[in-house]
Amino acid sequence: MKKIATLLVLFICIVKANAQGNIYTSESFDELSKDHKVLAILPFYATLHLENSKDITDENLKKLAEKEGYVVQSALETYFLKQKSKKKFEVTFQNIQITNDLLAKNNISLDNLDVYTSKKLANLLGVDGIISGNLTLKALISEGVSTDFDIFDYLLGDSGYGRIAIKIADGKTSKLLWKYENKITKKSGKDTYEIITDMMKKAARKFPYEKEKKRKKKN
Repeated sequence: MKKIATLLVLFICIVKANAQGNIYTSESFDELSKDHKVLAILPFYATLHLENSKDITDENLKKLAEKEGYVVQSALETYFLKQKSKKKFEVTFQNIQITNDLLAKNNISLDNLDVYTSKKLANLLGVDGIISGNLTLKALISEGVSTDFDIFDYLLGDSGYGRIAIKIADGKTSKLLWKYENKITKKSGKDTYEIITDMMKKAARKFPYEKEKKRKKKN
């Protein structure tokens, strides 16, 4: 029994240690972001490693990946707007429909988005900063995934659906201001919106535009 109890305690400690993920905040954040008022959220790059990918054509796999990237963009907007309505942020977020329309008008898509600097994109979109990112998935989280989870899933390495990275770059210099990386696990949620909400809540204390965080810095 003691061995089992020890394993459970160790398991809980490991899960808690990994829960927040990796967070980076630039030392220049305060200086570079002091005039930020509006941020744009870009569609995310998604790479799919599905079990049945051999049965899917390259064209359809690409479409599925694009869909996942756009759903993450929408989920992030939903999360940020909910938090903004609670007056938790010092910045606002450009409507993603406007963002995507402006990108399309300038012939920018997920196929060529990476050739543009954050400075160029911010100028085209008329914003102060750019939120972007990428994710690697073993399942289509936008269609819903299982949240059934036990210690054996974790020990056997079957507890995750992939990884996600969220970045914020300054619109004037293209410099990376903030980055958050974490695993997408069965405990994260049953769909994209729950997963994004869960992950951002874990990173909330270190989200640099959070009003309470800035208030503490001033004091």
